[in-house]
Amino acid sequence: MKSTLKKIYIAFILILLYAPIITLVILSFNSSKTRAKWGGFTMKWYGSMFQNDQIMGALYTTLLLAVLSALIATLIGTAAAIAMTGMQTKARMYFTAVTNIPMLNADIVTGISLMLLFLAFDAVFGFRTVLLAHITFNIPYVILSVMPKLKQTNRSVYEAALDLGATPVYAFFRVIFPDILSGVISGFFLSFTMSLDDFIITHFAKGPGLDTLSTKIYTEVKKGIKPEMYALSTLMFLSVLILIILVNYIPDKQKQAG
Repeated sequence: MKSTLKKIYIAFILILLYAPIITLVILSFNSSKTRAKWGGFTMKWYGSMFQNDQIMGALYTTLLLAVLSALIATLIGTAAAIAMTGMQTKARMYFTAVTNIPMLNADIVTGISLMLLFLAFDAVFGFRTVLLAHITFNIPYVILSVMPKLKQTNRSVYEAALDLGATPVYAFFRVIFPDILSGVISGFFLSFTMSLDDFIITHFAKGPGLDTLSTKIYTEVKKGIKPEMYALSTLMFLSVLILIILVNYIPDKQKQAG
């Protein structure tokens, strides 16, 4: 009886999580522009999506922001995690607590704070300010991903490599980096996803004429979302799903081969 109730509960949770996504996918194949009725199966929204300059422009900006912010945040966050690992216990606890604040803070507070900071420096709002904002809120997620891996590394092996004549940089990339690589990759993909999904901070940091997918969708809500956005969202969901499968499948194959 308990086993059956557990399965029912899990199934209910999965339905709540994936029912909206399934609805989105179905609507992307609906030939009718209205969501109220089914007009027949069609693929025309996928074709017209690629012909819509505004949607493609927003998609390009979103992907460029996500990739750049994730790369830069991964570099800074990994270096910060390494520096924090070398600190004394009290100092490390202090900096860890400070690092956790942006993640616990409300997005609207972070967005307004960054906007006021940019105004204080007379910055021109646009792509650069949004990129800086995304890097800022992505760094803590990278640190959170890399720190546990650093704690699992064996420092004696690194010190042995130094004793054998290796330079600190060479010893790091040959000894430490392979052990924390999974954490670095996790931090990168987490940053990429957070940047791809962000709306509130982007809304406060962007200037006129710059749109990401999130701000574009928000603008279209008032006058009705175009079916092309359903098609684009479906493709993005499938891309993320394939990426997750590959990220989890490749390490398993490597372990089996090893």
